[in-house]
Amino acid sequence: MSAVIHLQALGLTEYEARAYTALLALGRAVPARVARQAGIPRPKIYETLERLEGRGLSAKVGQNPLEYAPLSAREYLARSRRSFDDRLAALDRDLSRLAPDPAPEAVYHLNGDAAIRSLAEDLILNARRVVYMAGAPELADKLERLTPRGVELHRADLADLPDIAAPGQMAFLLARDHEAAMVGHFILEGGVGEAHGVHTHNPVIVHLIEGYIQLAALQKSRTTA
Repeated sequence: MSAVIHLQALGLTEYEARAYTALLALGRAVPARVARQAGIPRPKIYETLERLEGRGLSAKVGQNPLEYAPLSAREYLARSRRSFDDRLAALDRDLSRLAPDPAPEAVYHLNGDAAIRSLAEDLILNARRVVYMAGAPELADKLERLTPRGVELHRADLADLPDIAAPGQMAFLLARDHEAAMVGHFILEGGVGEAHGVHTHNPVIVHLIEGYIQLAALQKSRTTA
């Protein structure tokens, strides 16, 4: 059951996850019925339910007979989300104290198709105002669908400009919010080597990439006029 796997990822043991999902299905039940529903050995069900109670995920609702009821799934998810957000905020503070933000002039190398695509998605999802992108139509189509609502999108192709990728490669350009940019070179079918690229916050490079994409769009409009 996928819910059990996800609950284990959030820190529950397998028995705890199975007992909690069984309680959600049953509403309230005696331990023996929970054990049958969850497929947990009878000798283990009492300690499992007590651990769930200790986590605040279940509560005793009767003594004769003894019954347990679950915390609602909605409340559990809300509580888990708050806890996760608090941990991320604490991690952000701790990491910020360990090291300053990357130097804006730095240029970081990307190696491999997955690294380029992952960073491109991160840049798009974190865009707040404007995005520029060109090249690699399949990737650009996907990123266009991911662009947050309200973000201004400028998209072009590179067909009418000089190649910026080596033979056997396909270029992809992306910039967001006048703050960050990347260039990726994908290997075409039959090509040799590995996809590679760069990522930077250097304002000069970001501006150049934005300008190049705008030039590509202008050149396209002239050829189709």
